[in-house]
Amino acid sequence: MFEVRKSAARGHASHGWLDSYHSFSFADYYDAKHMHFGPLRVINEDRVNPGAGFGRHGHKDMEIISYVLDGALAHNDNMGNGSVIRPGDVQRMSAGTGVMHSEANPSQTELSHFLQIWIMPNALGVTPGYEEKHFPRAEKEGKLRLVASSDGRDGSVSMHQDACLYAGLFDGEQEASLALAPGRLAYVHVARGSVRVNGQQLDSGDAIKLDGETQVTLSSGKNAEVLVFDLPH
Repeated sequence: MFEVRKSAARGHASHGWLDSYHSFSFADYYDAKHMHFGPLRVINEDRVNPGAGFGRHGHKDMEIISYVLDGALAHNDNMGNGSVIRPGDVQRMSAGTGVMHSEANPSQTELSHFLQIWIMPNALGVTPGYEEKHFPRAEKEGKLRLVASSDGRDGSVSMHQDACLYAGLFDGEQEASLALAPGRLAYVHVARGSVRVNGQQLDSGDAIKLDGETQVTLSSGKNAEVLVFDLPH
C-alpha cells in the first residue's frame, strides 16, 4: 500500500517572520487523516526571517530532530547547550521529563530554511538529552545515509524509538534502495528537487507513505534531497 501526499495538500501558516508547512496536524492546522504515521508525529518545513525565531518554550516526551536545508539555526536550552547548526548537520533533542529551549535564525541577512521533525518516543519520562552530528555531502550522494537511529549506530544520532532516519542526495542516474523488514512502515519526504520513489514521481514538499512494502527505491532524481523514515506501526 502507498499513499502520495502532495506538497500543496499540507497545512500552511504564515506569521510574517515565519512561513511554515505542516505535513501532519499541528497548531491551528487539523486534519484527522493526517495526525501521525506510526510514531512520526511532525514534519514542519519552516522558513524563518533573518534575526527572527522561536522564543524560549517547553517540550515534554518527544524526540525532536532539526535538519537544516539552507542558512543556519541557533539553539539554546536549559540543559546548557548552545550551538548553531547548518546544512549537513542533524540535531536531536530528547525532551523527556521536560526541557526549555529557543531557536532562532542567527543571520541578519539570510533566510533560515529547515525541517523540524517530531517522533513520539517508546519510553516516557526519560532524562532530557541533546546531540548533534555533521554528515558530509559525499556520504549522502547517490545513497541513503543513516543519520538517526535507536542505538546511534554508524555514527548516527540516537533517539528513544525503534526508528531510523536516512538522508540522501540524488541526481541523474543515481539510485538507492532500502530493504524494509516485515511489519515496518516507511515515510519518504522530498525536501527539495524531484525523485521517483517506488516508481512514483515526487517533487519538493511531496511525501509518500508505504505500508506492507518490502523496500524503498529512489531513482531519477533531479537535485533531490530526500529523507526516508523506517518506522514501527
